Amino acid sequence: MTATTTSPAAEKTAAPQTPETEERPSLWRLAAGHHAVRKLALLLVLAAVLVPLAHATWHSGSWPGALTVDVSGPLEKASDWILDNRDSHWIFLYFFGHISQAIIIGVRAVYVALLALGWAGVTAGLTLVAWRVAGVRVAVTTLVSFAVCGLLGMWVPTMQTLALMAVAVTASVVIGGLLGLAGGLSEWAYRAQRPVLDTMQVLPAFAYLLPVVMIFGNGVPGAVLATVIYAAPPMARLTALGLRGADAGVLEAVASLGATWRQRLMSARLPLARKELLLGVNQTIMMALSMAVIASVIGGGGLGDRVYQALSTVDVGKALAAGIPIVLLAVVMDRTVGSAGERLGAPPAEGGPRLLRGWPAWAGVAVITAVITVAGRLIGSQTWPGGWTVAIEEPVNRFKEWIVDHLYTGVPVIGGTADWAGDYLKWVLNPLREGLQGIPWYGVLLIVAALAWLVGTWATALTATGAMAAIGVLGVWQSSLDTLSQVLAAVVVTLILGFAIGIWAARSARLERLLRPVLDVCQTMPQFVYLIPVVALFDVGRAPAAAAAIVYALPAVIRITTQGLRNVDPAALEAARSLGATRGQQLRQVQLPLARPALLLAVNQGVVLVLAVVVIGSLVGSGALGYDVLFGLAQGDLATGLVAGAAIVCLGLMLDRVTQPTSRREKKGS
Repeated sequence: MTATTTSPAAEKTAAPQTPETEERPSLWRLAAGHHAVRKLALLLVLAAVLVPLAHATWHSGSWPGALTVDVSGPLEKASDWILDNRDSHWIFLYFFGHISQAIIIGVRAVYVALLALGWAGVTAGLTLVAWRVAGVRVAVTTLVSFAVCGLLGMWVPTMQTLALMAVAVTASVVIGGLLGLAGGLSEWAYRAQRPVLDTMQVLPAFAYLLPVVMIFGNGVPGAVLATVIYAAPPMARLTALGLRGADAGVLEAVASLGATWRQRLMSARLPLARKELLLGVNQTIMMALSMAVIASVIGGGGLGDRVYQALSTVDVGKALAAGIPIVLLAVVMDRTVGSAGERLGAPPAEGGPRLLRGWPAWAGVAVITAVITVAGRLIGSQTWPGGWTVAIEEPVNRFKEWIVDHLYTGVPVIGGTADWAGDYLKWVLNPLREGLQGIPWYGVLLIVAALAWLVGTWATALTATGAMAAIGVLGVWQSSLDTLSQVLAAVVVTLILGFAIGIWAARSARLERLLRPVLDVCQTMPQFVYLIPVVALFDVGRAPAAAAAIVYALPAVIRITTQGLRNVDPAALEAARSLGATRGQQLRQVQLPLARPALLLAVNQGVVLVLAVVVIGSLVGSGALGYDVLFGLAQGDLATGLVAGAAIVCLGLMLDRVTQPTSRREKKGS
């Protein structure tokens, strides 16, 4: 399962392309070309009128101060009011206060239960549950993963993260499921939710921390709520998608039998949508784990806090020791839920023992877990025994020093990682940043409007241009262009590598089989973890942040490209081969044109994923907007942090709109 949620564009590119869709390509492309020319002509006319006026009024190439609104004052007043009234105002005492207490009680109850089971009970219980719902292979993976967490000396932080995850995922599934239920059963609710979910889809995780901190402050409640806000949308979207895609014939048959609305829902709609529902749970778990780690910045604790503290001191050994359990938790949860989904509804194995099926099996799981828990208590240790740990910090740090000494610089011919980082800064990042910052502000708005209008409608262009203009109004124009330059540079590298590898994998079944487990693991790893190896290789700065973003976004681009090319109708390829087309001609003239929607989706997902990690890259020195958010969170300067967070939101919205094609027909059909 992928950790990337189903985007709005993905819902439009699921079906394979057929030759019928390309029966009149020349006519369609000619009409599209004329339409694009008319759009550009209109924009040129508007530019000819507005640019001289803007230049005459505001001579500065950067965003003019006269068009900037200082929101720091009102935000500081709002922050002061919240701090002054947090212990006395009714909305905090009787609403937010109760929510906060419920979260604290829930997390504490789960954590105490995990400690009561002890390391033996938790390991045995979760292994048996994985065996029961997902099979022997996943059970072995679970056993080994929790054993490694203990061996690394991270048992207590792992239990803290697991407790927070249990509460956050439960709340996310319930809230997302209810929203998806409303959207799946009501057209009005679906239309009302869709723009909100679309916007939340493109927001980097950091943006969710700031408003939560204003209300709940640092601590577990804020971390859980930020996680719920971030992880609930995929559950809502996939639930609505499953309910709306239920077989109309089955629903009509159930209705003809006189079933009530409730009976139709429980006996037909939900069973037909169970695959999508389980995929929603899977996606929610992965996004919640990713966010729970990032939420350590505001006091979430657990493994994320260990990684955060280690990265702040560039201690790669400690960061890796805490990062490995995060990856293992993600892999276990992904494999368990994914395998459970594949087995859901499958008939039980014939001839198997009755005790291994139904409630006797669950009773057996409970009894065995209780017995092993008691045995663990008799051993005398509820947490992982201290003598059973392996310290990897020193060896990892020594290896990191060896890399610095031997690979960081001075490598013959190819140069070292420091040389690569320096060249990337000198020839790519710095010129791109200076180029963007050198374009007059109205030129940037015109470029954004042109790109968005060419790939979409006038509404798309207005949304993208408005989002970019809002960045200038907030007064963070230069920092935003710095972040944008990092995103664009990383996206170009990601797309070049992703398209090349994806095309190769689509044409080679062996390579696809070799890449599949690697891509699976990469797509289950939280964003935070990607920062650890790049710090070891490139030290700190903008280059390692870009490298982490490229590695994080690359698997999604490869997978979407491969699937898009493989979904091309075989009849179209057969027709091309019968006409004597070479493999290269088949690729250029048949596969790539027919896979265009999937390739555009790959571009969109690459941009969104790169932005998410470039912002988090402020932890390793990427600067710009991400640094402002981190500074605001660390120093309690909510005005600086909230303004930078809002700019990140606008930047993400703009990038999503200029890379997500929307035709007028699709807009009406949605």
